[in-house]
Amino acid sequence: MTTPWPTMAEAARDRTVLPLPVARSRPLARAPDPPPPVRWLVTDALLAVALLVLVLTAGNVDRMPSGVEEFLAVRISLKNVLLLSGFAVAWPLVLWGCGLYAPARLRQGRGEWSRLVVASVIAGLFAMAFPLTSQSGAAHPMHALLFAVMVGPTAAAARSGVRAARRPPARRTLIVGSGPLAAAVYRDLRVNPDVRREPVGFVDTDPQPALTAAGLRHLGSIGELEHLLMHEIVDEVLIALPVKSRYEDIQRAIAACGLVGVSATHPTPVFSAGPSHSRIERHAMASVLALPPGDHDFRYGIKRAIDIVGAAALLLVLAPLLGLIALAVRITSKGPVFFRQRRFGFQRRYFQMLKFRTMVDGAEGMQGALESRNEAAGPIFKIKADPRITRLGGFLRRSSLDELPQLWHVLTGSMSLVGPRPMSLRDVARFEDPWLMRRFSVRPGLTCLWQVSGRSNLTFAQWIALDLEYVDRWSLGLDAMLLLRTIPAVLKGTGAQ
Repeated sequence: MTTPWPTMAEAARDRTVLPLPVARSRPLARAPDPPPPVRWLVTDALLAVALLVLVLTAGNVDRMPSGVEEFLAVRISLKNVLLLSGFAVAWPLVLWGCGLYAPARLRQGRGEWSRLVVASVIAGLFAMAFPLTSQSGAAHPMHALLFAVMVGPTAAAARSGVRAARRPPARRTLIVGSGPLAAAVYRDLRVNPDVRREPVGFVDTDPQPALTAAGLRHLGSIGELEHLLMHEIVDEVLIALPVKSRYEDIQRAIAACGLVGVSATHPTPVFSAGPSHSRIERHAMASVLALPPGDHDFRYGIKRAIDIVGAAALLLVLAPLLGLIALAVRITSKGPVFFRQRRFGFQRRYFQMLKFRTMVDGAEGMQGALESRNEAAGPIFKIKADPRITRLGGFLRRSSLDELPQLWHVLTGSMSLVGPRPMSLRDVARFEDPWLMRRFSVRPGLTCLWQVSGRSNLTFAQWIALDLEYVDRWSLGLDAMLLLRTIPAVLKGTGAQ
């Protein structure tokens, strides 16, 4: 017999604690992820479509001899355009469905690869639409399989590039000023873990003791700032001077940074809002000098992804050719296969650049005796009939094949596919004007405006002018145009030495 539930009066009389029934609550539903930024959708769609077109084109290179017009006529049809458009819409939706646009995953990349594998399999199935509808046989199931293998790493490279751009290494920072504002800025850099800046010193015409007592080096006066930026590795200048009393010094510092190509910020408000004891926060720093995009720009993440995919693909495809060239260099002359030399890279940092050796062994030691025969104006060294160049080396230079090992530098991040050519320490040491250093505010590259505009036929002044034009005009579209123009320029060999 079931015991009846006691009444409240009986429970109170017996002073018994009743076990109240607990309602079983449903688990709270996880809030849906916000829609991904449009720039991510567009970037992923463009990269996937570009990769698919590249795979289909590379798989049909043997049909090119029949004529470019016929080649394009077969492939650029309304059906193919519609298929590519549909794929451009489908691929971001697949990534979204696999949870690859979750904000935390975009920021940190955790669990990304397993989801990309699933997305790649689905993308491969979608890509099968091309061989199934191909009447000319230009698209093959093997192309869809190859695309499925490559699209995952391509998307991963894009995400890695953006994450690297958003959290770069600590920026070497120079402080202009030494008063209370400069001391507050320096204190903020030291105590704020989110500020990834490494103070290298300060400059001021009349230095105050606060920063020196705190252990920061006094590097010189504001008038010496240009010289310091030419010879010190500095990523950013923080101008911590009061606006009202040091306006002219602020202008001098901004002009020096703009000339050399180093970004500058001024963290102080122009007008005072009243007494305040709060320290300077990072978000209070406002940029007062706009320079070409560097590693902090979102487009740089896309550029880096293109570099990784392009360099990896070229190294894979050209591996047999690289092996043959290495063997030929070894057989035809004594010495190592590769020529190694320290070059100036991004933000004036050194890296060890590789090329196939085109000169006799020990050629660098012979340069001093040839300086009097230098035919180039300015700090660079050029001789048309350089006696140190080997017979094979002359061919490698004319065809630019000696530069192919630099694809490794593109893959590892010291270089880019497009950018000003890296310069030797000897040449840069002879720079006399600070504005010449602005060419190092972007990563050096395999090809550039100079490379497609005459190469060694240009004077040093024309060369530098083209480099700075690239720095000022940089865009992804300009990079694409230069890559396309590089192919005929290399095939013609115009101006190569």
